Amino acid sequence: MYGADIITRMQQSFDRRAGLGFALASALAFGGSGVAAKPLIEQGMDSLHVVWLRIAGAALVLLPLAWRHRALARQRPALLAGFGVLAVAGVQAFYFAAIARIPVGVGLLIEFFGPALVLGWVRFVQRRPVTRQAAVGVLFAVTGLACVVEVWAGLGFDPLGLLLAFGAACCQCAYFVLAGHGTDSGDGPAPHPLGVIAYGLIVGAVVLTAVSRPWNLRWSLLGERAELAGGQLPAWTLIAWIILVTTVLAYLFGVLAVRRLSPPVAGVVACLEAVIATVLAWVLLAEHLGAAQIVGGALVLIGAFTAQLAVPASAPGERGEPVAGSVPRRRDDGRKVSGTRR
Repeated sequence: MYGADIITRMQQSFDRRAGLGFALASALAFGGSGVAAKPLIEQGMDSLHVVWLRIAGAALVLLPLAWRHRALARQRPALLAGFGVLAVAGVQAFYFAAIARIPVGVGLLIEFFGPALVLGWVRFVQRRPVTRQAAVGVLFAVTGLACVVEVWAGLGFDPLGLLLAFGAACCQCAYFVLAGHGTDSGDGPAPHPLGVIAYGLIVGAVVLTAVSRPWNLRWSLLGERAELAGGQLPAWTLIAWIILVTTVLAYLFGVLAVRRLSPPVAGVVACLEAVIATVLAWVLLAEHLGAAQIVGGALVLIGAFTAQLAVPASAPGERGEPVAGSVPRRRDDGRKVSGTRR
């Protein structure tokens, strides 16, 4: 009996370590998307075309997963449509358009204001009370955001770029709200996260096809060389990296992480994406941030951590529900279910 208990604890410890490894790998992969995309945009490729190549390429790779979970298209069409339009197409399109005008790190730090916006949704749209911890998280995030954009200097960055980055934050907020619907409910059992990702990418690719008009894409640019870290790389290798590593592997690693960790822990580790993106942009693109941006970025991340871990205050006699599905529920068979990551 004691031997079985020791084996179980060892297995749990291994799962946690593996989960942390997958979460770090996912954050590292996601964090490299902007750094790989910016040289293509500066080379002359439209940011929407870069996004379309990323999403359409990843959707093509994950088609077998979509086929395996084809019942989802019939069972949860609204969830898949919302996830594809907002959490996939919206986030990526706004973010890539933003980094065409402002530094990669600044764009991603503003995007990570999204978890704080979730609390506004809970309080003012759902009209549910929020905890003091959540309010403190929002205060940190707002203060940090003011530092990142240097409001005292009359906005130190391109205003349109900042607005686009905030659009990405709003879409990320929508992702967390949609993730709250990725649990067991009256609509049926929780949808499989891999199926949601695969169909989200397909829907996102369809939407971006209509918006970006890829038939106008300058395909000849893929045969040219783009500058990165003072060197020259074939442009098509950067696109391949964006599709296979920063999208397909990033999403898959994220799912593996959530299955081995609680969603709050996986979400906190995922916030390292902003740090990784900033460091990579500093090293590879020479995009240096000032002291105000560094301090502000730290405050934004602290606020995002706090907001993501906070739960709404419960009414007397009610059981507290998680913010946007940030706390795992258990199915009747004991398996944890949760929403999927952006």
